[in-house]
Amino acid sequence: KLETRVRELENELDSEQKRGIEAIKGVRKYERRVKELTYQTEEDRKNVLRLQDLVDKLQLKVKAYKRQAEESDEQANAHLSHFRKVQHELEEAEERELISLNLK
Repeated sequence: KLETRVRELENELDSEQKRGIEAIKGVRKYERRVKELTYQTEEDRKNVLRLQDLVDKLQLKVKAYKRQAEESDEQANAHLSHFRKVQHELEEAEERELISLNLK
């Protein structure tokens, strides 16, 4: 009877040891997964920072191009205004010339 009890306890001990080993394997598996996720999270964070830096630089370029476009537009308007003024002066001069020729 005592031997049976000893065998039962030994079997129980073996079962508990196997469960302990499986638990340790499970913990190690989850530790690896946590490390992988931590690494991936850090890589994602670095990528986000890189992309944000790129977005910031592109926004600065867009602002610069927009400013250049506005300056070019202002310059084009100034040239157009000057052209119209000169064209008007030319038309007036031609009209005066015609009047002058008709008076002769």
